[in-house]
Amino acid sequence: MSVKHPVIAITGSSGAGTTSVTRTFQHIFRREQINAAIIEGDAFHRHDRTAMKAAMTAAAQGGNNHFSHFGAESNLFEELEALFASYGERGGGRCRKYLHNEAEAAPFGQEPGTFTPWEEVPQGTDLLFYEGLHGAVVTEKVNVARHADLLVGVVPTINLEWIQKLHRDKATRGYSTEAVVDTILRRMPDYVNYIVPQFAQTHINFQRVPTVDTSNPFIARDIPSADESFLVIRFANPKGIDLPYLITMLHDSFMSRPNIIVVPGGKMELAMQLIFTPMILQLMDRRRRS
Repeated sequence: MSVKHPVIAITGSSGAGTTSVTRTFQHIFRREQINAAIIEGDAFHRHDRTAMKAAMTAAAQGGNNHFSHFGAESNLFEELEALFASYGERGGGRCRKYLHNEAEAAPFGQEPGTFTPWEEVPQGTDLLFYEGLHGAVVTEKVNVARHADLLVGVVPTINLEWIQKLHRDKATRGYSTEAVVDTILRRMPDYVNYIVPQFAQTHINFQRVPTVDTSNPFIARDIPSADESFLVIRFANPKGIDLPYLITMLHDSFMSRPNIIVVPGGKMELAMQLIFTPMILQLMDRRRRS
């Protein structure tokens, strides 16, 4: 953690909705004129797209049918922790980009599914913002979570998460339902061992809970809308959080526990603005004072 060079991390599984949360933070950064170094978690995968397919094939041939992007063997956890630590110390560090598609790859003259070369984070940024799978990961070798000043978990109920992943992968990546289910099953051990434990490290968790039947996510025709869900917001330490104010501003909200408020799903954007704006401004005030 750092006063002068704060680190914010959004962590969640594939299909959890971290991208939507990131957009809210970007709105705040623009409005408050904050220059953030944006880091995507995919940049810290160990293998590019071709090498990952080869590694999965080799693992399967060796009897490991659960090799996935969620696990330690396919990620650079040490490099990710080094970036968080280095940024906290001096406002810099090494990173790269993962080029997901042709539009992202074209400016670099590279193929989609490859990494750009490692380079230094631009100097003069106000904070580092990470969004990805492992912003709060802790293993026997690394503790990424300890370097973050604000850790946010995004974790829908598991069936909703699967519905979101199914619809996303089928619509944007052309996968079949069977292929997506195979991916879910392959990732399950790493999901349990590396993704889920992070939500005990986070400062705030946002969990979307549908109010419609999602008992069989593999036949759901639509993703439950925001208005068909509630948002459960858990504060690891509610000290300093004005929960009565939030409930007043977020109509039809209520407290379910001393550190949890439940908000109508359609108010997710507003809830995040009300919660995160003062937190970010406080980080910036501490930075200026330092």
